[in-house]
Amino acid sequence: MNKKKIFKFYKVVLKIVEDTKDLYNLNKLKKKILGKKGYLSFMLSKLKFLHSLKKKTFGKELYTAFNRIKMCINLKEKYIRKKNCEQENNIKFFDISLPGRKIRKGAIHPITNTIHEIENFFYNIGFKIVSGNEIEDEYYNFTALNIPKTHPSRNIQDTFWIDKKTLLRTQTSNIQIHVMKKRKLPIKIISLGKVYRNDNDIKHTPMFHQIEGLIVNKSVNFSNLKWIIHNFLKNFFNHNISIRFRSSYFPFTSPSAEVDIKEKNGDWLEILGCGMVHPNVLKNMKINYNEYIGCAFGIGIERITMLRYGILDVRNFFENNLSFLNQFK
Repeated sequence: MNKKKIFKFYKVVLKIVEDTKDLYNLNKLKKKILGKKGYLSFMLSKLKFLHSLKKKTFGKELYTAFNRIKMCINLKEKYIRKKNCEQENNIKFFDISLPGRKIRKGAIHPITNTIHEIENFFYNIGFKIVSGNEIEDEYYNFTALNIPKTHPSRNIQDTFWIDKKTLLRTQTSNIQIHVMKKRKLPIKIISLGKVYRNDNDIKHTPMFHQIEGLIVNKSVNFSNLKWIIHNFLKNFFNHNISIRFRSSYFPFTSPSAEVDIKEKNGDWLEILGCGMVHPNVLKNMKINYNEYIGCAFGIGIERITMLRYGILDVRNFFENNLSFLNQFK
């Protein structure tokens, strides 16, 4: 290897680049010279056999030559592309009687549309929108929320565990724990995103969307919670629904309630859970539960979207069936 050989090689390649007329052959040349198994890699592998001083000298010459070759190839590529565009634009004949190309209009997915509506409603009444990790520590997903070690939701039959302490979150309540742990009171947030549970049928999927609200303040009470939920549901379902609250149980709220709406056939259907934040949850976050009170609620986004549009199978949302999705344009 010497300078003369490098210079001779450089001149030969430049001549080939200059004579190349199309992108196909130019790309073949580029790969042959600059690719992982190209001539540059081969030449560089030979440097290790040279003396350290020669290695430095010829290495510099080699890189200079190949950088210039790369620049010439790029310039030639731009020239060929420009020439091809000019040739396409110089087509003299165009049949104006041909029908135009139909542009298919897309639409927002019904789940995305529901999320936007929910965000807008709660943002307008003073809630801050937050998001968080989908891969979570069991402390934030269970323990901090007053969910005992023996609770069935911790079982592998219900939860996707990554290892003994890490899992795919089963609820967006984990975000509330992160927010409360910062202890910037008062708090008024909604947390939303994907959650994961080991379930799959016409009403459940292994992944679904959930939105949860949390208020922590000195004067909040259950009447405030009922007012928020009542107005949200009336707004979302266009005011034409009957709503009832039923006493229920959740580890992280006390008292707790489930909220039902009446279907057209007269049956009541549960759509969300809510309640006053359990003192143990506030205690875990080192919030003075004698001074501050919290209320929370959780809504399954797929559930209320199905009810709104009369969809019977939740799996339709995730099958990318255009006949189904085109109904929502």
